[in-house]
Amino acid sequence: MVAFLRLALRRVAMMPVMILGIAALVFVVLQFSPADPAYNALGDSASPEARAAFAEANGLNDPLPVRYFAFLGDLVQGDLGVTMAPSQPVTDRIATAFPLTLQLTLLGLTLAIVLALVFGVLSAVYRDRWPDQVFRVLSMVGIALPSFWLGVLLIQQFALNIPVFPTGGYVNPADSFSGWLESLALPALALALPVASSLARLIRTSMVAELDRDYVRTARGSGLPPFMIIRSVLRNSLITPLTVLGVKVGYMLSGAVVIEAIFDLPGMGKLILEGVNGGDVGLVQGTVLTIAIAFLVVNVIVDLLYLLVNPRIRTV
Repeated sequence: MVAFLRLALRRVAMMPVMILGIAALVFVVLQFSPADPAYNALGDSASPEARAAFAEANGLNDPLPVRYFAFLGDLVQGDLGVTMAPSQPVTDRIATAFPLTLQLTLLGLTLAIVLALVFGVLSAVYRDRWPDQVFRVLSMVGIALPSFWLGVLLIQQFALNIPVFPTGGYVNPADSFSGWLESLALPALALALPVASSLARLIRTSMVAELDRDYVRTARGSGLPPFMIIRSVLRNSLITPLTVLGVKVGYMLSGAVVIEAIFDLPGMGKLILEGVNGGDVGLVQGTVLTIAIAFLVVNVIVDLLYLLVNPRIRTV
């Protein structure tokens, strides 16, 4: 337990450093945006003098390091600036949009884990037989399919040809849980299938290696029920897939941004598109930074879970 706490504190202590690095990268990259904040805020009818006054009042003429440290000071206080007209705090926009992106990601992750466990376990149990061959082909196809293209196919098949689900839009779960589930079913499936395919292959490979170990032969010779053997093998096989789970969750967070645009969901993807189309650097900066920090937090959580399920790494 002491070793686990030491390693956990080490992971958590690195988070502020990594957040500073993420903030610096996002800030510097967006400073090279061709968008002119003064032009976007005042409009094309503003005089050069008005634009110059706006730039001076908002510190746009300050050197880059000065603007970065001012940005960090605001960030520490939870201030991500304001959007262009209509002026509104960026944090308020994110507070409205991020829960939807989180809902979509968690629903897609849950679906991906369930599908990966089912297909991965069955493929390993029926190794080199026809179910294994079918699942392996399906997983290869799933990995090759981009989420955005899969989303378009799902809309065409299950919203237009067979009108089971809506083509887009969002229903608040407080208003209708079934409506919420229907509105996120296709987007979550589009996110989940590539991740589920990748995880299923990892689970299958890990379980096949475990099934060839001596303790499995001993368990079978002792007459243990197959269900108990598979459960023990699966528990030992999940260590490897868990190491890549954090990366997959980050992939789903970033993929959700694109999926939201396809299904017209008012999440972080819509905010980013709004900021890009409107030249609102502050809005883009705030949303990208939020997604990057969420990705970092998820990876730290997965690292801690990995420490819990793999006692051997605690001695490193």
